[in-house]
Order: sequence, then C-alpha cells, then structure tokens
Amino acid sequence: MRGGAQAGHPVSQSPAGHLPVLYTQVLDGLRVIENGRYLDGTFGRGGHARGVLEQLGPGGALLVMDKDPEAIAVAERDFAPDPRVSIFRGSFADLLHWPATAEGLDGVLFDLGVSSPQLDVAERGFSFGKDGPLDMRMDPDSGQSAAEWLGSAEEREIADVLWTYGEERQSRRIARAIVAKRASQPLTRTAQLAELIASVMPRGKDKIHPATRSFQAIRIHINRELADLEAGLDAAMARLKPGGRLAVISFHSLEDRIVKQFMNRHAKAPPANRRLPEQQTFVPTLDLIGGAIKAEDDELAVNPRSRSAVLRVAEKRGEAA
Repeated sequence: MRGGAQAGHPVSQSPAGHLPVLYTQVLDGLRVIENGRYLDGTFGRGGHARGVLEQLGPGGALLVMDKDPEAIAVAERDFAPDPRVSIFRGSFADLLHWPATAEGLDGVLFDLGVSSPQLDVAERGFSFGKDGPLDMRMDPDSGQSAAEWLGSAEEREIADVLWTYGEERQSRRIARAIVAKRASQPLTRTAQLAELIASVMPRGKDKIHPATRSFQAIRIHINRELADLEAGLDAAMARLKPGGRLAVISFHSLEDRIVKQFMNRHAKAPPANRRLPEQQTFVPTLDLIGGAIKAEDDELAVNPRSRSAVLRVAEKRGEAA
C-alpha cells in the first residue's frame, strides 16, 4: 500500500532560497513513499529533488538526471554525499539506458522547458533580454548551436520551425530576413537576432517581445525537446512500477498537448468507429490523477514563471507492491 508524506516532513513549503514551480502540487502528486525509488529527469537546481529526498527514508532512492553540465555540477556538490542519491548526465529520453532505472521506479518527474538559471546566464544564449552568444543548447557539448543552425538551414526549414514550434504567424517573413542578413553578416548574438526579428515584425497590440515565439521555436528545435519528451514519456512508462506515478510540468501548449494525449491514450478507450471492424477490448494502463493543475494566486504573486505552468499526474495501473 502506498503512503503519503512522512511525519515531520511537510510538503506544503518550498526550500528556502529557491522557488521550484508547483512545488507542493508536484510532491502531493508523486505521493512519495518512505522506501520508494524516484527519478527527477530534469534536476535543474534541485528544488523538487530536495522535496522528494526529504520524504524518503534510509531505504529510499533518488535518481537525478539533467543534460546541462552546470545542473549536474550542482547535483554533485549538493546531493552526491547522500548515499540514497544517484546522478547521471543525460536526457530523460535516454533513461532506459541508465542501469539505475532498471529496478523500477515509484515516481518520475519531468519539469520541461528552459530553467531560470539558463535564462539568467547571458552566455547560454536562451534569452533575447540579455545579449550573449546565440547558442541555446541545454547540453553545450552536443549538437548544433542556434547560430550554426541559422547559418546553414534553408529558408523553408527555418520558416517551418518558427511556425511549428513557435506558432509564429510571420514565420516566412522572419526566415526570409534571416537568410538575407546572414548573406552579409553571420548571426552570432542573441540581441542581433532579436533586433532583426523586431525590425521585420508589424507593430501590433501584443505586449510580448516580437522575438518571443521565434526564440522559443529555435530553442525547441535545437534541443529536440518535443521528440525527447515523447521518448521520455514512453521510457518512464516502461520503468514505472504498478502504483508508480508520473508527474510532468509543461510551459507551453505544444508540450502540454503531448503529455495530455500520452496520458489519455493510456487511460481512456479510443472513440468507437462503427465503420471499422470491432477492435480488441481496451485495457487502461494509467489512471489520471485530477486534470490540469495550475499555480494558485499566492505562488503567482511571488513566482511569475509559474503563470504558464501546467502539471499533469497519472498513476500506473496494477497491484502496488
């Protein structure tokens, strides 16, 4: 039988000095058991991981992953001395390749998107609000940087990325401007790209910066975020024990749609189609725990980033150990 939080370890307050999004809701959703085995696939700066660790007893285990070497450095510094913690640098899409997950998991957390520390450091190239190298890689040791991709991609490919991942209506105009600009001067800085996008965007009533959707789209493409999410959800499902819980925080509709469809696909029978032959009886493998969970007013007041956050939780069916 699965239990709640250990006595003496409340889950209603976040750790001092850090504001992980939807902290209380995540820990309530995971419903940590004392001797359970949990994976935080997006360690970041460890806010949620600390909360899970506080709930675990001596027989519990916390596995933490992140693609970002700076996040892993924080994990090594703050968590490695605890014998209950194992640390792995890599994408949660590859969690099946980490032998530590083979024993099965009582809970998995994915906190998607870019972290506040990544946005705050200009040298990482995620933010148009801070001038820095046009990089955007969560793992700076692999793949193309945003500058390299924008310097070589065809105009049509750039436009498709901006439209598909940023829902940018001016995608073709922006792509055309990028290709024209790079012919005379390479795009290597975030401010340079942001100014170029702003220069070709029509003035509108939208309060967000003209480059917001394009930067989001390029970042998602560079880091293969949606493909990794789909692979990570399948991997988490494979590793979850019966009764184990999957909690995913999304920050935009493309991510949330993938998460919602994945959970519904495993929890709800598909609509019947009378034109097709009768199919095998649907057997659900997940139970949905509530619906879309969002930040409450008190969190919104102190953590604006939580405004766009959506948490979904599901529990794997089967006899819990």
